[in-house]
Amino acid sequence: MSWFQSRADARRRVGAVGRPTEVRVRVPASSANLGPGFDTLGLALALYDEIDVSVADEGVIVEVTGEGAGRVPGDEQHLVVRALRRAGEALGHVPPGLRLRCRNAIPHARGLGSSAAAAVAGAAAAAALAGRDPAVETAALLQVTAAMEGHADNAAASLLGGLVVAWSDAGNTGARYDAVRVDVHSGIAPVALVSDIESSTIATRGLLPERVPLADAAFTGSRTALAVLAFTRHPDLLLPATEDRLHQGYRRPAYPATAELVDALRERGVPAVVSGAGPTVLALTADGTLPTGVDLHGFTLVPLSVDPRGVVVEAG
Repeated sequence: MSWFQSRADARRRVGAVGRPTEVRVRVPASSANLGPGFDTLGLALALYDEIDVSVADEGVIVEVTGEGAGRVPGDEQHLVVRALRRAGEALGHVPPGLRLRCRNAIPHARGLGSSAAAAVAGAAAAAALAGRDPAVETAALLQVTAAMEGHADNAAASLLGGLVVAWSDAGNTGARYDAVRVDVHSGIAPVALVSDIESSTIATRGLLPERVPLADAAFTGSRTALAVLAFTRHPDLLLPATEDRLHQGYRRPAYPATAELVDALRERGVPAVVSGAGPTVLALTADGTLPTGVDLHGFTLVPLSVDPRGVVVEAG
């Protein structure tokens, strides 16, 4: 019998006020920046973590298989739990205790949005456990998850699916995060080249300058606008649209092999970028294949598709 068992049994697992006491969440990976769109553009990818969450009378137990097993916390400090608690507080319902079973496929510390995915999974689970429809609460869930990340590109992509354009506004009570989702052209077939090494977002951000030349800022702004057009209507423009002068060059010392692979692919006409803060490379191909003669030593090739749905929650 499946984890959800039967519909009749599911009804027995619903709380007295109509809230489910068990939910299952599937959340996609994401690639942020996509070249010039620093902290702005995000792409949801069909590589998923799955989490089963059940309400308990007290305490927290987290079981993890796959990526992160034996390395991530198994208690209140687990990122899914922390996001679930924060979102629950925002929505007015925090379960007394939790049991989580996490089956992780998104590589950790590789630039594929694993932390944002965990935060989105927890926040979406909190909405469902509060008796809310996560699809209706996306604005509130984005505030929680983006605040935990400090930017909304990865979180918005995992939450909404497709390509997202994210931004924030500073206010008296802190930053307000927003994002819009658009469909990706069917002629784009992403390929992740997952590095064998890990990278820290905090460390690579530390390599970025506080100021950049005006010419570089103008160049990157034009390419970001072009990227939205390329991803949605004109994939033939992806090579120029993914050029960047804002962050990738400054981060080269952190992962020279990644930078060299991006250069090698682009020299052969493949729109390739550093995925998020790296060190994974994202190649935006037309058919999921790469040209011959490219040295992939130290990288695992993972053909993917664009996830169009974002986080999915099933209650009971």
